[in-house]
Amino acid sequence: MTSQPGHRPDRLVVVTGTETAVGKTWWAAALARALRDRGVAVAARKPVQSFAPGDGRTDADVLADATGVAPEAVCPPHRWYEVAMAPPMAADVLGRPPFTIADLGGELLWPDGAGVGIVEGAGGPRSPLTDDGDTVDLAVALGPDAIVLVAHAGLGTINAVRLAAPPLRAVAPVTVVLNRYDASDDLHRRNRAWLTGRAGLAVVDSVDGLVARII
Repeated sequence: MTSQPGHRPDRLVVVTGTETAVGKTWWAAALARALRDRGVAVAARKPVQSFAPGDGRTDADVLADATGVAPEAVCPPHRWYEVAMAPPMAADVLGRPPFTIADLGGELLWPDGAGVGIVEGAGGPRSPLTDDGDTVDLAVALGPDAIVLVAHAGLGTINAVRLAAPPLRAVAPVTVVLNRYDASDDLHRRNRAWLTGRAGLAVVDSVDGLVARII
């Protein structure tokens, strides 16, 4: 199996979250595993990542485990920034060159025969991803078939989702994932009902539900 620039999977999915540490890597990895269990050839990519020095497992490690490849295939080694800041800020702190959305897009390598490609951003949709753009800009450049927006299920999620979703919906259909949704929690149920009924968004709370939206 070879990888080459510009070779696009049959379906391309961008995964982002309303904020950092909202669970988007967990859901990206869970989606990849579930698709593989269904016989779909899946590749996951994290075009750039920043993290605290000494972190045991990076996002690339998690996605690599889920797809059976080396972490360096998920995120190129020169795009690993060992400072817990937005990637372009981390690069500046480390004295490394600035980079652009075009740089990240041009560095994406996909294996032959990939049925689904998953691209995970960093931070929220409008968090700086490069010196000239964010995950929304990356999505515009990549032209995905679907976008997954991971959000908390509890207090504040309606505001966060309503702020994050519009620029993403202008690019591709958006599925909102409510992380750690508890059907016995009245607030969780009401948040979901508001997002679906009032905001007109597709909302899921399970891996199976997400898979059904992707394939």
